[in-house]
Amino acid sequence: MTHTNAIELLKQLVAIPSISREEGAKADFLQKYMQETLSMHVQRVGNNLYSHAFDFDVAKPTILLNSHIDTVKAHANWTYNPFAATQVDQCIYGLGSNDAHASVVSLLAAFDTLRSMPQQSYNLILGISCEEEVSGKNGVEWLLTQLPAIDLAIVGEPTGLEMAIAEKGLMVVDCVAHGKAGHAARNEGDNALYKAVKDIAWCMDYAFPKVSEQLGPVKLTVTMIEAGSQHNVIPDTCKFTADVRLTECYTHQEILDIMQANMQAELTPRSMRLRASGIAKEHPVVQQHLSMKRGVFGSATMSDQALMPFPSVKVGPGDSARSHTANEYIMESEIQQAIAYYVELLNGLQIPKYNK
Repeated sequence: MTHTNAIELLKQLVAIPSISREEGAKADFLQKYMQETLSMHVQRVGNNLYSHAFDFDVAKPTILLNSHIDTVKAHANWTYNPFAATQVDQCIYGLGSNDAHASVVSLLAAFDTLRSMPQQSYNLILGISCEEEVSGKNGVEWLLTQLPAIDLAIVGEPTGLEMAIAEKGLMVVDCVAHGKAGHAARNEGDNALYKAVKDIAWCMDYAFPKVSEQLGPVKLTVTMIEAGSQHNVIPDTCKFTADVRLTECYTHQEILDIMQANMQAELTPRSMRLRASGIAKEHPVVQQHLSMKRGVFGSATMSDQALMPFPSVKVGPGDSARSHTANEYIMESEIQQAIAYYVELLNGLQIPKYNK
């Protein structure tokens, strides 16, 4: 599969809408393409696809190449058709072109190249997943239940082919401050909004003491608030939402305990699934990447790495700043470079088995 084939495939993928949880048509098309055009044996679970490059050898470690086919919804201010790949010089405009169809086709092309080369010292699986943009339970989390134990994942996301060796996790916390209703004209009631304001002020000012070398501090941000029924009634409840970006320094429960110890509101986390991730700089895949004169960083944005309980890195073509924006695009040269990068990174790579 050449880079020209990969670029043409990307254009075909862009033309098939695949908003999160609505990826069926794109999964159908890609499954058929992999089976009929590339002669791959493809297995499917929901709208997730996977394929083995070589006969599986239980004695070898296993590498998973992963990216996702779902997209966010298109903004109203697109000037190009988000579902028609529009090429202007080197740039291909279209929803999902950068995030993450460029990674999908680049990983697929590299996988196709590697399976035609002498067998490697590892098992290699390509896993193309759905529901990444919403961290859905029917995405990579379901896919992993169908796969053997994974010792390393390479997650394709737009990083400019720099390697994220750490990534923040996420916990969304719903907070409810309780008070007592009363008439606003009289000195009565207990204003839940004022209680919430004190809690929000704490969220603004508090600095978690443990700071990650790669990811920096935990980031706690109040992003939504709702209170009151009318202007002359003291609100008896105030609801607000906190977005917490975790590092490997804290578990979800430790963060929640610190918040609850300092806040009056009732706190309910929506999920404790989305973990911070990281890999040692000494890991062979990181060392191989560094030997290719490319940099590493800690990522504030989240990917399906959050659902992978084994070593993983995030690296792919494109630029994260283009993701989720109107007139998202990818450059042809970025795809060509990514295919060559993935093949060089993986060919001859030797990794250890992951000991949990």
